[in-house]
Amino acid sequence: MKRLLSALVAALITLTSFAQMPTGGPPAGAKMPEGRLFGKIVDEQGKPVEFASVVLLKTTFDNATKQNKDVMVKAQSSELNGDFSFTEVPIMAKLKLKISSVGYKTIEIPVAFAMPKMEGMTPPKAGQQPDPTMIAKMMAAFEKDLGNIKIESDTKVLDAVTVTAQKALLEMDIDKKIFNVEKNIVTAGGTGVDVMRNIPSLQVDIDGNVKLRNAAPTIFIDGRPTTLSLEQIPADVIEKVEVITNPSAKYDASGSMAGILNIVLKKNKKSGYNGMLNIGADSFGGTNAMGNFGINQKKWNVTLMGMNMRMRNNTEGNSERTSSIGGINSNVVQGIESKTKGMMTFGRLSVDYNISNRTMLSVGTLLAGGKFRPSEDILITNKTSDRTTVSNRLSESERSFKPKGLQLGLQHKFPTSGEELTMDFNYMGGKNEGLGIYTTNYYNVSNLITGTQIQKNIASGGNKSMTFQTDYTKPFKNGINLETGIRAQINNLENINNNSLKAVGTEEYRNITSASANYDSKNSVYAAYLSLSGKASTMFSYKVGLRAESSAYEGKLLNTGEKFTNSYPISLFPSVFISKSLSKTDQIQLSVTRRVNRPNFFQLIPFIDFSDSLNITRGNANLVPEFTTSGELSYSKSQGTGTFLASAYYKHTNNLITRYLNQEVNPISGKLDLINTYINANSSLNYGAEFTYTNKVQKWWDLTANINFYNSKINTDNIDNAPTVAALWTVFGKLNNNFSLPKKWVIQLSADYQGKTNMPVTQSQGFGPMSQAQSSSQGYIKPFYGVDLAVKKTFLKNDLASLTLSVNDIFRTRINTQVSAGEGFSQTYTRLSNPQIIKLNLSIRFGKMDMKMFKKNSNPSSMEGMQMQ
Repeated sequence: MKRLLSALVAALITLTSFAQMPTGGPPAGAKMPEGRLFGKIVDEQGKPVEFASVVLLKTTFDNATKQNKDVMVKAQSSELNGDFSFTEVPIMAKLKLKISSVGYKTIEIPVAFAMPKMEGMTPPKAGQQPDPTMIAKMMAAFEKDLGNIKIESDTKVLDAVTVTAQKALLEMDIDKKIFNVEKNIVTAGGTGVDVMRNIPSLQVDIDGNVKLRNAAPTIFIDGRPTTLSLEQIPADVIEKVEVITNPSAKYDASGSMAGILNIVLKKNKKSGYNGMLNIGADSFGGTNAMGNFGINQKKWNVTLMGMNMRMRNNTEGNSERTSSIGGINSNVVQGIESKTKGMMTFGRLSVDYNISNRTMLSVGTLLAGGKFRPSEDILITNKTSDRTTVSNRLSESERSFKPKGLQLGLQHKFPTSGEELTMDFNYMGGKNEGLGIYTTNYYNVSNLITGTQIQKNIASGGNKSMTFQTDYTKPFKNGINLETGIRAQINNLENINNNSLKAVGTEEYRNITSASANYDSKNSVYAAYLSLSGKASTMFSYKVGLRAESSAYEGKLLNTGEKFTNSYPISLFPSVFISKSLSKTDQIQLSVTRRVNRPNFFQLIPFIDFSDSLNITRGNANLVPEFTTSGELSYSKSQGTGTFLASAYYKHTNNLITRYLNQEVNPISGKLDLINTYINANSSLNYGAEFTYTNKVQKWWDLTANINFYNSKINTDNIDNAPTVAALWTVFGKLNNNFSLPKKWVIQLSADYQGKTNMPVTQSQGFGPMSQAQSSSQGYIKPFYGVDLAVKKTFLKNDLASLTLSVNDIFRTRINTQVSAGEGFSQTYTRLSNPQIIKLNLSIRFGKMDMKMFKKNSNPSSMEGMQMQ
C-alpha cells in the first residue's frame, strides 16, 4: 500500500510538472500536490457565525529552539452564511485550524488529508501511465469537507473590551476605489456635495457640480441609479463612496463618460438596538437635525433614518462680456448677488429579513421633500458706440420637489461558496413645481426708472424611473467565477413650463407659447451581460466581460403635438480588467472599456427654452450618440499603514456631445442673439496621471494626498466658425490631515488646488449672467484654491457624544473665474460662493449592543497585522 501511494503521488507530481512545461521532465524542486479545505462555522443553535477568524496553521520544527512551533499558512473571515474555504493547502503537512470570534470560545481542530482505499489496485510499472481511476480517487482525497464546525458562546464578561479598529480610508478593488467617509468631520451637517469635496479624485465646482477627471459622472445610490441630486442627500447618511472610473460590463454602458460614483448609505450593522442624534447650525442661518435608529435581532435588521435641513447659501460675482451681434458692438458689465433659502426633509426605512440561513429579503423606502427659494440681484450696464443703458434685474423664484423611492431585493446563497442569485426592483420618482418672477427695471442718466418688464415662469413636472435587474454568480472548481445578468430600465419625464411676459408700458401678461417647453418623454434601456473572473495563478487575476445594450426614446411636445422618436440598435461593449500582484504589497492593474452616451430628449428637441431670458437654450435634433474608449493602468503599494496608488489613464470620444454658444435668430424677439445649444464635436481626447497616498504617519496623524495631472482637448474642426482651443495641461490636487490630540480632540485640515483647466464637457446652467458659455470647447477656468478646517471634541462615557466646529474656505480663495470666447463674443465671469461659512454640529449616540457587534470586519485588510501567539 505504501508503495502504491508513493507511486501515485510521484505520478501526480510528474503530471503537474508536465502541465506547466511544454517539453522535458519535471523540474527540480517540483511542488507537491495541493488540496482544498472547507467547512461552515455555526453556533450552538446551528446558526451560521459570520466574520469569525479562521486561521490555518502548520506545525514545523524550529532548529533554533529545538521545539515545534505553529506557522500561519492562510487566514480568512467566515462569510455571512458561516462558510470558509482554503485552496492550495499542503496535503503532507501537519495542520490544524484555529477558529475564534469575540463572544465565542476559541477552538483548535487538527486537520489531515486521509488517503483513499486502494484495494485491488496495483502501482504502475516503470514507464507506464497511472490508471485514471486511481488518479481520480487521489484528487478527490485532496478535497476535505469539515462540515459544520460548532463553536460555543463565551460567558465571560467583556465590559473592559474597547474596540478601536477603523476602516481604511482607501480600499482597492479590481474595478473601483472605495473611500470610507463616515469619519470625515468637515462634512458634518452638510450635504452630499460637501462629501464629494473631500474625496481625493473628485472636483466640485462653485455650483456643486461634481467632476471626475473634468467630466460629470453618473450618480448611484447603493448600486442603483437615482434621480436624487447630491444636494438632496445629507452627508451624515453616507457611509462610503465608490469611485468607478472605468465601469465593467456589469454596469450600464450608457450614461456619463466620466464613470460612476456609487454612494453607499449607512445601514444598521450592530446587534441589539442603537441610534444616533445629530443637530447643527451654521453662520449663514442654516440648521440641520438627523436621527438614526436601528434594531438588529435574530432574523430582522431594521434601520430608520430621518433628517431635516434648512439651507442658506450666498453667492457674489461679476461678469463682463464684449460682443458684436448683427453689426452692433456692445460691452455688458454685470454685478451679481444671489441668495438661496431652502428646506429639505429626508427619510429612509430599510428592512432585511433572513428567510433562511441562505436567503434574505430586503425592502427599502425613501421619502424626501424640499423647497428652495433663490433670489438674485443683477445690475447690468450696457455700453454701445452711441449710448449707455443701465438696468436692474431682480428675480424671486421658488422650486419644490417631493422624491420618493422603493427598493425590493432578494438574495439567495447556494451551498457552494460564492454561488449567489440576486433579484432587484428599484423605483425612484417624484413631483416638482416652480414659480419664477423676473423683474427688470430700466434707468435713465438721472438714475430714475423709465420702464419695467416682468417675466413670469410657472413650472411643474414629474419623473419616474424603474429598474429591474437579476444577477447570478457561479464559482467553478478551476477558480473561474461566472457572473451574468439582465437589466431593464424605464424612465418617464413630464415637464410643464409656461412663460408669460408683461412688457414695458403694458399692464397685462401675454403668454409666450413659443417659449413654453411642455413635453412628455419616455426612455428605455435593455441590457444583458456576461463576465468571467478568476486567477490564472496566485499572483495574476482577471475579469473580462461583454455587455449588449439597446435603447429607445419617444417624446411629445404638448403645445404643438409634435412627436419625436428614436431607437438605437443593440451595441456590444467589452471590458477587460487585469491585476497582477508583484509581491504581497505591490500590485498593478490594467483596464480597458467601451461606453456610449446617447442624447436625451431635452438635448434633441429643436425648441427655444426662454425660461430664463439671460440663459436661452435650444435642443439639436441632429445629435448622434457618442462612443468612448477608456484605458487605465494603475500601480498600488502598501507598506505598513501607508497605501500609494498611481494611475495613468486615457479616454477618447467620438462625436462628443457638448454645449455650444452660437449666434442665432431668437424666435421670441426676432433678432440675432447668443443661444446655448448642443453639438457633436468631432472628438475629444483626455489623458493624464493621478497619484493618491494615504497613511497613518503617526499614531496621532492620518494623511491623505491626491494630485492629478491631465491634458484635455476638444476637436471642433467639424463646426463652422468654431474657435480652435489648444490642448491644455492642468493640475488638480487635494490634501487632507487628521490630527488626534490628547483628551479626545481631533483637528482636520484640508486643502485643494485647481489649476487652469478647460470647462467641463457637461455643466448645469443655474446661476449666471447673459449668455454664459457652458462648453469646454469655448473656454477655460482660471486657477483657484481653498482651505477648510474642523475641530472635534468627544466626551461623555464611552465617547457617546461629540461636538464639531468647522469653517470652509477660510481665506475666501475659491473664486471661480470662467473665460470664454466664440463667434461674436468674449466673456469673463467670476463668482464666490459661501466663503468662510462656520458650522457647529452636536452628535449623540445611544443603544444596547450584544456581543456580536464586536465581531471582526469581513474585509480582508482586517486580517493584516494579526499575530499568532
